[in-house]
Amino acid sequence: MLGHHYTQSFLETAVASVTAGCNLELSYGMRNNVFMRIPQALAMGNITLQMLHDRVRPLFYTRMRLGEFDPPAMNPYSSLDLSVVQSPEHRNLSLEAAVKSFVLLKNVRGTLPLRAQDLSSQHFAVVGPFADNPRVLFGDYAPVPEPQYIYTPRRGLEMLGANVSFAAGCREPWCRWYSRAELVRVVGAADVVLVCLGTGVDVETEAKDRSDLSLPGHQLELLQDAVQ
Repeated sequence: MLGHHYTQSFLETAVASVTAGCNLELSYGMRNNVFMRIPQALAMGNITLQMLHDRVRPLFYTRMRLGEFDPPAMNPYSSLDLSVVQSPEHRNLSLEAAVKSFVLLKNVRGTLPLRAQDLSSQHFAVVGPFADNPRVLFGDYAPVPEPQYIYTPRRGLEMLGANVSFAAGCREPWCRWYSRAELVRVVGAADVVLVCLGTGVDVETEAKDRSDLSLPGHQLELLQDAVQ
């Protein structure tokens, strides 16, 4: 809030945050943070003790439910180890969530979904800077992924037995350098073309916003060439 000039000081920020219902701060230093100004705001009468109780109560309720104040032997989460994180059960649940969260905006001529029995008989072109670059598939604040669990569009289709040709067209999301000849060569021989575009953390992330929603660099040109 201070960095965006909504407030003029950490004290103002503390008052505004508590008043608005905020009860958790992601601090970047124990001496230079907002919540350390709360006692001063309380002493000045800008906030009340009841407000603080109301903000803190759900935090401690959640911590109690997680067993943070129980002996480790009583906490079921204490027995979990890294083998659970990528267990087949959790991976299957993640897959189910991904499948159920797809949003189809337009489906001309019923092209989608692709049928598994047609994958081997058709020639697929997977193009774009996001077609086979695992590093750019994750957004800001995403955990560091394990490479063996990353399935790019190209890798996913190949694992399903599809006949796939690939052309990035651009080396990275900024797409400052674009090879139209590479794209046209791959797209021209395909029955189905998947164009994988976007931004990613290289282009926009926290403290690195953009002034418009346009595709970066030559990505729009890449898309138009693929369609034509």
